[in-house]
Amino acid sequence: MSSIKEPRVVTFGCRLNTYESEVMRDHAKNAGLDDAIIINTCAVTTEAERQARQSIRRLRRENPDAKIFVTGCAVQVNPDKFAKMGEIDRIFGNDAKMKAETFLMPDHERVVVNDIMSVEETASHLVSGFEGRARAFVQVQNGCDHRCTFCIIPFGRGNSRSVPMGEIVSQVRELVANGYGEVVLTGVDITSYGHDLPGKPTLGQMSRRLLAQVPELPRLRISSIDPVEVDEDLFRLIETEPRLMPHMHISLQAGDDMVLKRMKRRHLRQDVVDFCKKVRELRSDVTFGADIIAGFPTETDEMAENTLRLVDECGLIYLHVFPYSSRPGTPAAKMPQVRKDIRKDRAAALRAAGDIQLNTFLKSRIGMIENVLVEKENTGHTEHFAPVMLDRVIEAGTIAKAKVTGLEDGKLIAELTG
Repeated sequence: MSSIKEPRVVTFGCRLNTYESEVMRDHAKNAGLDDAIIINTCAVTTEAERQARQSIRRLRRENPDAKIFVTGCAVQVNPDKFAKMGEIDRIFGNDAKMKAETFLMPDHERVVVNDIMSVEETASHLVSGFEGRARAFVQVQNGCDHRCTFCIIPFGRGNSRSVPMGEIVSQVRELVANGYGEVVLTGVDITSYGHDLPGKPTLGQMSRRLLAQVPELPRLRISSIDPVEVDEDLFRLIETEPRLMPHMHISLQAGDDMVLKRMKRRHLRQDVVDFCKKVRELRSDVTFGADIIAGFPTETDEMAENTLRLVDECGLIYLHVFPYSSRPGTPAAKMPQVRKDIRKDRAAALRAAGDIQLNTFLKSRIGMIENVLVEKENTGHTEHFAPVMLDRVIEAGTIAKAKVTGLEDGKLIAELTG
């Protein structure tokens, strides 16, 4: 049997969950919950929820004396389902999990899940570091005002709420002072940033002011963005600011107009093509990743082919491909479904196309000098987020110059030049 000496957090899902897990780790430590295991769940697919329940049961078997707390989007959406699990000591929703007082509540308050739609603010939480990581995630926004037909997340996160710029600056300064060389701005729908704040600042304006007020920050990344909601300030940063990393991750979901309309997305296929073209005109070396759902309800072979071709047309190299997973309670769950084996095959075809694009890009970096953020021993990522294996061990958090000499198993091989 394993023993718990300090709070342990098991995180499923997105980068925002990663950030929130560190906040909870601090809250649990301050509350003296040294025997606690906190499971931060994800609800993006039914499979993610199943994996969380499976993990809870395993952790209880391995740690019979530990306190097991469960939170996150799956709990927020389906609190009753998790409340029936005898393995769990405490259950709390997405709003409660970010409050220090939640971790001080008496044990008899087993279930604390409020109406997430009633939450109007998202407060910043000063996190001094991220366990085992050289890059840090900073929450700038939470929730979503859109209602894509496949997505349950707004019901787990609530409406869109932004963190004031001053709090973001304070958080980033703290992280840089503690040795972090790269910060990733994260949220549920971060291109909606600022509409609820005084003056309605945009994501680009906030990013520009952040870089100006924290000149000691070496590298800034922006997580998944909506291509039709990028503002002119962000475009100018892409063109002129070397500290903004040349890697954009697009919330794409599909590359066929009919599928996009049935998803209730805000962009069409040509919008994505135009976005990638414009960004490359501003900064020629930029790379693009994308989230894509394969086998959305009603998707025909022709529609799937339109998405597959978009991977090549836009040179998308870092793909997060998900076979469509029906979520009860969403409009898409009531649409005519594509057979599961077809979804799986289409997902495989998309991943293969992405791998070809990625391999072409990685080969193009051979002979180049790269700035590598070292994350663990002799591994790290370049500014374009390409994985790198260095020729020797160097301190995590260092940004080192290295010459790329080869490619092996999907990773660049590089020699330190300093």
